[in-house]
Amino acid sequence: MRVGIAILSCLAALPQGAAAHDIPSDVTVQMFLRPSGNTLDLLVRVPLKSMRDIDFPKLGPGYLDLSRADQFLQDGATVWLVRPIEIYEGDTRLPAPRLLAVRPSLESDKSFASYVTATAHITGPKLPDSTQVPWDQVMLDAWLQYPINSERSRFSIRPNVDTLGVRVITVLRFMPPGGTLRAFEFEGDEGLIQLDPSWYQASLRFVRAGFLHILDGTDHLLFLLCLVMPFRQFRQLLMIVTSFTVAHSFTLIASAYGLGPDALWFPPLIETLIAMSILYMALKNIIGASSVGRRWMVTFAFGLVHGFGFSFALRQTLQFAGSHLLTSLVSFNLGVELGQLLVLAVCIPLLNLLFRKVVAERMGTIILSALVAHTAWHWMIERWTVLREFPFSLFTQNLAFWASALRTAMVLVALVGLVWLVSLLRKKRSNKSGPTDVGANIGNLREGL
Repeated sequence: MRVGIAILSCLAALPQGAAAHDIPSDVTVQMFLRPSGNTLDLLVRVPLKSMRDIDFPKLGPGYLDLSRADQFLQDGATVWLVRPIEIYEGDTRLPAPRLLAVRPSLESDKSFASYVTATAHITGPKLPDSTQVPWDQVMLDAWLQYPINSERSRFSIRPNVDTLGVRVITVLRFMPPGGTLRAFEFEGDEGLIQLDPSWYQASLRFVRAGFLHILDGTDHLLFLLCLVMPFRQFRQLLMIVTSFTVAHSFTLIASAYGLGPDALWFPPLIETLIAMSILYMALKNIIGASSVGRRWMVTFAFGLVHGFGFSFALRQTLQFAGSHLLTSLVSFNLGVELGQLLVLAVCIPLLNLLFRKVVAERMGTIILSALVAHTAWHWMIERWTVLREFPFSLFTQNLAFWASALRTAMVLVALVGLVWLVSLLRKKRSNKSGPTDVGANIGNLREGL
C-alpha cells in the first residue's frame, strides 16, 4: 500500500505535459497551392500547439528550444501535413511530396499575406536560437513539393487538417498559371475540393448540397408538411409545390447575383418571416384549408421568403462553383427539389395511413398543425428577439443599400406581375367552363384572405 502511494506521489510530482496534448479550440490553417512546370508547390502554416503527440524541445518556463527544434518540426510536418493531405491531378492522386523546408514563425509574422512573401520567408534565415518565445505561440511553416505532369491539369485537394483542433478554419489560395488567384475559406472537412471544377463537377457538388440542405432544414420541412397535409392528390400538389419551387428559385438566384439586401438585419428578418410562414400555414390548416387556387398564391409569396433562406445557406458554398455560378445555382435548386420529392414520397403515404387507420383526417390535420404551430411560434419569438438587436433606420442607409433595395423591388414587382398574369389566365379559363356566381367569388375571396 505504501509502495503504491509512493509511486502515485512521484507521478504527481513529475512536470505536467498534458497541456501540450490538449486539443486547441480554434485553429486557422493557411495554404498556398501553385502549379508551375512539372511541380506543384504547397505552402502551409499551422500553429505548433495543434500538432499533438510531438514533444517539442523546451527551455525554462516553456520557451521553444530553437537550437534543437528542426528535427521535431520536420516530424510534426510529416505526421500532420505530408501524410494526411491528399492532392489529385485529374483523377490520380499525387505521390507523397518532398518536404523542402520547415520554419518556425512568430504569431505576429505577416509573411503569409502573399505567396511571394511566404516563399521568401520559408527559404530565408531562421529565427535566432536566442529568441525566447513560448512554444505554444509559435507557427510552423512548411514547403511541400509534388511532382505533376502538367501545370495546366485540373487539380483537387482534400486537406484532412480538420483534426488539428476542435474548430479548424482553412484558408486556401490556389494560383493557377496565367489566371487569377482563387481563394477558399471553409470550416472543418469539406471533402474533396475541385480547385478548377468542370461544369459537371460543380453541378454534382451543388445537387448534393441542395439535397442535404432540404433534408437538414427542419423549418423548410415543416412548411412543406403544412402545405401538403390537406392536399394529398397529385394534381392538387403539382400546382402548390410548383409555385413554391418557382418562387424560391427566383429569390435564390437573385440573391446570389447581388439583387437582395446585404444589411446585417436582413438574414434574421428572413428567418423570422420563415417562422411566421410556418405558423400561418399551420393555423390555416386548423381553421380550414382554402382551395388549391388560393393556396398556390399564398405559397408563391412565402416561397420568395424561403428562397432568401436557401441563399443564406448557399453563400459559403458558392466559392466552390468556380466559373459555373449559374450552373451551380440551378444544380442546388435541383437538389432541393429532389429532397422535396423524397419528403413528399415519404410523408404522403404516412399521412394517408394515419388518417385512414388511426385518426380522422380533420382531427389529425388539426392535431399535427397545432404541434407545428406551437414549434413555429417559439421559433418566431426567438428569431424576433435576435432581429430586434439589429437597429434599422431609414436615414442611416447608404447609397449602396438603396440601390440594392431598388433592384430587389424591381424583381418583386416582376414576380407579382407574373402571379397576377397566371391568376388572370386561370380566371379566364374558369369563366369559359361555365357561369360564375358572384356570391361564391366573394366567399372565396374572404376565405383566401
